[in-house]
Amino acid sequence: MKALVVYCHPNEASFTAAVRDTVIRKLTNQNADVRLCDLYARGFDPRLSSKDFDAYLDTPSNRATVAEDVANLTWCDTLIFVYPTWWYGLPAVLKGWLDRVFIPDVAFLMPDDANKTIRPGLQHITRLGVFTTCGASWWLTQIIGAPGKRTLMRGVGFLCAKNRKTAFAAHYLMDSSTDASRHQHLDRVAKKMDRLLT
Repeated sequence: MKALVVYCHPNEASFTAAVRDTVIRKLTNQNADVRLCDLYARGFDPRLSSKDFDAYLDTPSNRATVAEDVANLTWCDTLIFVYPTWWYGLPAVLKGWLDRVFIPDVAFLMPDDANKTIRPGLQHITRLGVFTTCGASWWLTQIIGAPGKRTLMRGVGFLCAKNRKTAFAAHYLMDSSTDASRHQHLDRVAKKMDRLLT
């Protein structure tokens, strides 16, 4: 098993870091080969520059500025995101990572004469996990439409293997969380990971 964990949080002491550690512990227990992509620690630039945009469709040179990330994405068979939900969606750094790394001929294939729409490019990824925290309640997140979850579970999921295994867990009402609720959530993450990996 080759697992890429994409982690996005600016504070190393955050509860999100504890979620990340739980995910990595479960992967390690399964003897997975793990690569951690810590976007804030790396100082990842989420901006799609005009130069990057101009080269977006120019394959394979569109990989040049994100070669390490592309190599990790094409290497893994298990892709896991750990992040806080802000304004019901992905943190800007994580959204920018998707914008810059999920490029044509890597994450998807562009339309051509025989295909009128994009086609999946990550069918080697057979496991997809998403673990997040939300300040809002579950019901309010659903009313808004849970755009972060939808982007990853549906949007990214569409690009992965058709028979992929998935896992999702969110700690809602994070701003009023307790030691007990956080402990319960870490147990939930551990159980979701067990099901994802077996």
